[in-house]
Amino acid sequence: MLDKNSVNEKLKEVIYPGFEKDIVSFGFVKDIDVKDDNVFVELDIVSSSEDVANELKAEVTSKLTALGAKRVDVAVKQPKAPTQKSNSQSGKNIAPQIKNFVMVSSGKGGVGKTTTTVNLAIALASQGKKVGILDSDIYGPNVPRMMGSVGKNPEVVGNKVKPMLVDGVEMMSMGSLMEEGQSLIWRGAMIMKAIEQLLRDILWSDLDVLFIDMPPGTGDAQLTLAQSVPVTAGVCVTTPQIVALDDTERSLDMFKKLHIPIAGIVENMSGFICPETGKEYDIFGKGTTEPLAKKFDTQILGEIPIEPAIREGGDAGKPVTFFEPQSETAKRYQKAASKLWDYIVEVNEEGGVDNEAIQPTIGVNGGASACSTTSGG
Repeated sequence: MLDKNSVNEKLKEVIYPGFEKDIVSFGFVKDIDVKDDNVFVELDIVSSSEDVANELKAEVTSKLTALGAKRVDVAVKQPKAPTQKSNSQSGKNIAPQIKNFVMVSSGKGGVGKTTTTVNLAIALASQGKKVGILDSDIYGPNVPRMMGSVGKNPEVVGNKVKPMLVDGVEMMSMGSLMEEGQSLIWRGAMIMKAIEQLLRDILWSDLDVLFIDMPPGTGDAQLTLAQSVPVTAGVCVTTPQIVALDDTERSLDMFKKLHIPIAGIVENMSGFICPETGKEYDIFGKGTTEPLAKKFDTQILGEIPIEPAIREGGDAGKPVTFFEPQSETAKRYQKAASKLWDYIVEVNEEGGVDNEAIQPTIGVNGGASACSTTSGG
């Protein structure tokens, strides 16, 4: 027998396009009405894409027809497609004192996403910007290790937490809030809540840019962030190997579906610099991300080589951009940070929305995104 409960259970089989979670768990099902085996379903989704809406309508209709519905009507409410490059047109902002949010993502782990985040942030801070890092890689919070703050506890002010200032950058990580080596066995809903709290309950300053180090892949954390703040830009990190580029393309496609402007790609492990001779060798290939950048109408922010100093600095909590500023790797991070800032300025000039004016509605809004591929955390 068809009723609201059976329909709701069946809708849990409808996965939101591009993600691993169903529309019921995401909270996109707003109304269900059943009468004489005729079913009406109202959805409120975060994408303005007609392709996404049509795919959901077809999937919902198919599932409910198989359940026994004689007629299925699906109404899909969508945010207005943004005319500007930023996704901040309709999304809420739970950290309005921060001017720009940069989501650093990767299609897979182990490409150097955290290394990239830390060094881009330090480079931008050295260029006179007020910068912060939010380590939202809940399962693998490596930012404290790479910034030399392992074992240091943040200051608690009232019922909020003050971010730590390291190498001129404000930093907060789940790794700084729990015991070293402790594992987190959390479901998606807990991860989503944790990310919201790290944005809302941390006493971030009036930052020019907050870099957000995302978990690898395309899932709950990415969608939660896009719903919580107006992401100004997305950066994708990858390595030159084809197997990494396959995953990178999925990450870039995620930015596109969430209406996050793509600032560029960071190609990590792009060549090896011999410390004895200073000569560069393309042991893993180089420049392989260029076709992918053209496909998504974006740029290569930087080709970061393998250099012993970057590995040593990451393990010792001494980022190469801060402690080895004359190294070739540090110079390339500086250039990448400059290109990223130029893109952020471009996004804001071409239609960025005043954060304080954003209404607290669920929607995918504002921002630019960059994608980089590196080795390591």
